[in-house]
Amino acid sequence: MRVAIDLPITDIVPHAGSMCLLDRALEADAESLLAEVTIRDTGLFHDGSGVGGWVGIEYMAQAVAAWGGWQSRLRGEAPKLGFLLGSRRYLCSRPIFHSGETLRVEVHRQFAADNGLGQFDCRIEIAGVEVATAALTVFEPEDAQQFLKGSMT
Repeated sequence: MRVAIDLPITDIVPHAGSMCLLDRALEADAESLLAEVTIRDTGLFHDGSGVGGWVGIEYMAQAVAAWGGWQSRLRGEAPKLGFLLGSRRYLCSRPIFHSGETLRVEVHRQFAADNGLGQFDCRIEIAGVEVATAALTVFEPEDAQQFLKGSMT
């Protein structure tokens, strides 16, 4: 059963400043999370007419990060750094997300391996209409700094 999330998005997504693209996480459970973003003229990827549909994959990836961060907070830990490894079948019926539109981004974990590898089914809806879907493959190493240095044990 999903529960409401009563934390600022910046408390569960390890992205700083304008790189945190989501506005809020609404609800989550052990396998899924629902987040929102409202397209604004001042947004990082706004080109004057809107945000390209291709940015939807980053909204999805950040919703996965929010799910992971929320899970970490439930365990009394800080959110961990994770990596988007790739996607399968990113389909978006919209070439552009327009200013003022509110996107609901939903992610659902399909599997998680002991080594930090996972896959999520993702979708974006606008006003109750599905506009984008994808399957994202992600990786959350135990120690991201060691991983980035190339010295995993």
